Order: sequence, then C-alpha cells, then structure tokens
Amino acid sequence: MKLTPSRGGVFVALCATCACAAMDAAKPVAGSGFFFKDGDRVAIMGDSITEQLLYSGYLETWVVTRFLSWTITFRNVGINGDIAPGGNNRFKRDVLSGNATALTVDFGMNDGAYGPFNESRFKTYMAGLQGIADQARSNNIRVAWVTPQPVDKKEDGPALEGYAATLEKYSAGVKAIAETNAGAFADQFHPYLDILNKVRANSPTNRVMGGDVVHPGPPGQALMASSILKGLGFPSLVSAAEIDAGKLVVTKADHCQIAELGSGTNGGIVFTRQDAALPYFPEQAASILNWTPMIDDMNRYLLKVTGLKPGKYDVVLGGKPIAQYADTALAEGVNLAEPALAKGPVADQVRAIAGAVRAKNQYFHDRIFRGLVLASTAIPDFVENRTNMLAQIEAEREQAISKQAEGLRKQEDAVKATLVIKPHRVEIVPAAMPEAEPVQTNKAP
Repeated sequence: MKLTPSRGGVFVALCATCACAAMDAAKPVAGSGFFFKDGDRVAIMGDSITEQLLYSGYLETWVVTRFLSWTITFRNVGINGDIAPGGNNRFKRDVLSGNATALTVDFGMNDGAYGPFNESRFKTYMAGLQGIADQARSNNIRVAWVTPQPVDKKEDGPALEGYAATLEKYSAGVKAIAETNAGAFADQFHPYLDILNKVRANSPTNRVMGGDVVHPGPPGQALMASSILKGLGFPSLVSAAEIDAGKLVVTKADHCQIAELGSGTNGGIVFTRQDAALPYFPEQAASILNWTPMIDDMNRYLLKVTGLKPGKYDVVLGGKPIAQYADTALAEGVNLAEPALAKGPVADQVRAIAGAVRAKNQYFHDRIFRGLVLASTAIPDFVENRTNMLAQIEAEREQAISKQAEGLRKQEDAVKATLVIKPHRVEIVPAAMPEAEPVQTNKAP
C-alpha cells in the first residue's frame, strides 16, 4: 500500500513485510490479543532515547519476525530533547501526515527536568499526554502509552533513589492517561527497575544497561523493547513441533510444517521444518542475559522428540550442530531459541532481517525525518518576501521528500526479501562418543 505524503511526509514509502509460503500447516501465530494489527502504520514517538533507533528497531524486528505475513510499517519519530507537550504540538506533522493507525508514546525522561518531583511540571506533562490522546482519538489512532525507564544512576544504593523516584510518579501518570483514554499501557519502568536492583544487590558497582545514565545501550534497550511488547500482549510462541521417533510420526506441528520425516543414522531422525515465524533477540544485547532469561521468555521455539534410545543427541540445523540434549530432555521438550539464534540457518536469516530493518530505519531517520522533515527553515525577519520564501522552501522540501521516498521503498523491499522462510533440514543425531583418554602406564626405566 502506498502511503500519501503530506507536510513532513513521515510515512512516505511502500512497506510490505511479506509472507512465508502459504501453507495451512504454517499459518502465522494469531495476534488477536496483540496491540499491533496486520495493516498498521505505526508511529513511534518519544525523545532522544527513542531517536537512538534501538528499542524501536528491536520492537519492530520482533514483530516482523513473529508475524511474517503481515503488512505493517514502523516509523521512528523520536526527537532529541523532546517532552510531552512537544509531541502534542508536532502531532499533525509527524503522526497525521503519515495516516498512522497506531502510535506508541514514550515521554517523561526530560519532562521531570532531572530533579525532585514538581507538581507544576507534572501537570504540564499530563496536559501534553492528554493533548496527544485527544488528537489520536479524533483521528481513530490507537495509542500504546509507554512509561519512561528509570535512570541508571552512577551512585550506589537503591535504584529508586533520586530522579528514578520522580520518574516512577511520571509512570503512574502514564498509566492514568491510558486508563482515562482506553489506551494500551506498557510498563517498562518496573521490569527495568527490578533488573537494576538485582544487579546492585549482586555488586553495588555493577552497571549493565550500557550507554549512559539516561540513554541505555543495547542491553537496556532490549529490555525496554521486550517489556513494551509483553505489555502489549506479544505472543511468545514462535512454533512447536512434536515427533515420535519410534513410530516416525509427527504428533504436533503448531505454526510450522514438518515434512520428509525419516530415520537417521544410529537411531536418530531427520526431517525438514518450515516455520511460520522466527525467534529473535538482538545480539548486541547479549550481556543482559546474565540477568534475565529474555530469549526464552520472548521466543518459544519448541521441539519435543519422544521414542529415542537412551543417550545424548546433537540437534543439527542445516548441517550445523547447534545444541546437545539427553533423550530425556528431548522427550520433555526443549526451547531451541537460544542455540538456533547462535548459528545455523535460523541465525543467518534473523541476522539478515535485523540488518535490513536497521538499514531501513537509519535511511528514514537520516535522509527523511532528521534530514528533511526537521531541517531548519530559519529566515531572518528582515528578509523581504519572507512569507513567499517560506512557501518555496516548504514546496521544495516536499519534492525532496518525494525523491527520497523511492530510496526508502528500496529499503523496504530489502526487508521484504529477507522475510521469506525456506524449510531447513533438522537432524537429531546420536552424539559422538568422546575420544578415550590415553592410558598412563608405569614402565621400569
């Protein structure tokens, strides 16, 4: 679907996150309870934390890998230093211009002015959020209200001390706005705070979110994205397959298709698996996994194999061993998400998707949003025909946005190309016996 550009032209490109092969056995996970819907045009609004393109990109990649058949666009319209009233003031330019159907709003970090709670500032913040809510309602745009995350202060002691205590009150305000306006609510503040406290309890000097006090790096922003998605009803199931190796029968294929099932060597089995979705986790955020089982929480990529002979087995995807399990573990069922994302065909495809999404978002930010929509039009008041000059600048801005839209369409096509899933070969192979240790003998000299 082509989105109509207007002033600001925020959604100026064709975006089609594409389908996997059309098979009844591989229908995508139902998303009826999830905030985002097939066909959505999503604006992600916020401040500099949003403009980092980290949590927004992780969120988008999780969505497009879970719903491969959806047509959905994401546009990051975060602006460094912005506050809720600023979001309200630029709503028409940055949200309505793209005919957005859904919006995420994440303000508060700058609104509290990095000091103790101030009632007057809080009222201004709430008025800004309510203005956004009113405009969204008037234009039939669904809103997901997102709390700010806590600061990761350098000082030792409980994470909730200092400015984080102010932000917790602002988070309560976000929840109130969501309830008043029948919007979705995503609390990223408290999951983030829980990890900070866990880290500090382990060692007061630990700082694991990356980035700086205010702007998290990939570990913190991955936690943000997962918390937001959980709050919005994101389905954790990728797909699930169950096989009776003794009878060579597929007993369950949920959101995947199992074919070509047969006996392998030495009592193992082989088959092809085509999934309707993919697991995902941003590799740059791996260090946060020391504190939270985020990969498993967000990705249930399940395999259960009964009827195997006792012993240990290698799970091989596309010719690459990714994990080893005992027959008893396979009989109970295992989650392949983490090892499948480390190497093999699933890992290769997910890296390609994440890279294409990242390139597309960087293109939009650099070439269109920051490069053109937010480009300065400063003309001194003393210049004659100032009004005419401003009109000419705006007309030329629109022309430039239209030209860049073609490049953005190519970026979208690149994302689309990465989303086509092909079946991969799975082998459950008896693990090779370790080489025997050499026997030490004592010989007389």
